[in-house]
Amino acid sequence: MKQYASFVKKEFFHILRDKRTLFILLAMPVVQIIIFGFALSNEVKNARIVVFDQSGDQLTQRIAEAFNNSVYFDIEATVHSYQDIEKLFKKSNIKLAIVFPPNFQDDFGHFNTASVQLINDASDPNVATTLTNYATNIISDFQNNITNNRKLPYTIRIEQRMLYNPQLKAAYNFVPGVMAMVLMLVCTMMTAITIVKEKETGTMEILLVSPIQPFRIIIAKATPYLILSMVNIFSILLLSVFALEVPINGSLMLLLLESILFTLTCLAFGLLISSSTDSQQTAMFISLTGMFLPTLMLSGFMFPIENMPLPLRVISNLVPARWYYSIVKDVMIKGAGFSAIWKETAILAAMLLVLLGISIKKFKTRLA
Repeated sequence: MKQYASFVKKEFFHILRDKRTLFILLAMPVVQIIIFGFALSNEVKNARIVVFDQSGDQLTQRIAEAFNNSVYFDIEATVHSYQDIEKLFKKSNIKLAIVFPPNFQDDFGHFNTASVQLINDASDPNVATTLTNYATNIISDFQNNITNNRKLPYTIRIEQRMLYNPQLKAAYNFVPGVMAMVLMLVCTMMTAITIVKEKETGTMEILLVSPIQPFRIIIAKATPYLILSMVNIFSILLLSVFALEVPINGSLMLLLLESILFTLTCLAFGLLISSSTDSQQTAMFISLTGMFLPTLMLSGFMFPIENMPLPLRVISNLVPARWYYSIVKDVMIKGAGFSAIWKETAILAAMLLVLLGISIKKFKTRLA
């Protein structure tokens, strides 16, 4: 029994000395509970919407107020034309537009019927359908409050218009997400084990004594994966257009350049992991938990970011795939230009410079 207790004590000391193992055992369950409990929900809240009120009467203002008081919608702006709606859909994260026709209150009072148009961003068909259901329920509840739930001949008709994806095809949503995940896997995970593999096989000594500068070594190791990533991008786009019938509405050259920028960012992150670890197993684990899972959960691909708690929304800003996913949707699905995605592009470029700088610095430290 004493021998058994001694071995148990020794094992506890071993775990306590290994900070990474201790983190996995204690911190990872907490992180997973928080993410799965708060982030993984298909419910949409605080969706940003705009109102185009051509009537401007008291009844339309009360309906707009009912939308704004709901936990599901936040009125971002009031517009004055359909052109303004289209611009906001492309430049901002607007999910829905509510359009009231002229003489809304007069039509409702004299003809017992009036129409409301709902214009959705259907590039994400699941979110568009959900928001349409929310809006329909709000208008229906407003109508019941006016009539005091009596069967009176007053009707507010709802007209729906789905932008960018009228048929509500799921492929319009998952193609940008698949592009982000594939590039993340090929770039981050594979490059994360390159330098570590050199250490484990003993060939790192050859690199250490070679006259090649550390920057050139890093670029040389990243180049093959950049080429493979571009092949993957072309294959995904070809399958999307010809097999899944998902059009490229924007500039193909802009989409390719943004994909190269995202690929370089992923390569820099993978090289940083590789230069900071000593085993391929550790590098692969960090790349999976550090990038693949956040890409899946916090990029907006599977679960809306708007309904996540504030801490998770802040953390999602550090996930490169979030910005790339938004870029692909805007360029490929909405046909937006660079003026609509310059912010996301600047964030990815900043991430690339920071990650690449840290990677080179750590590699130089190991050469010293």
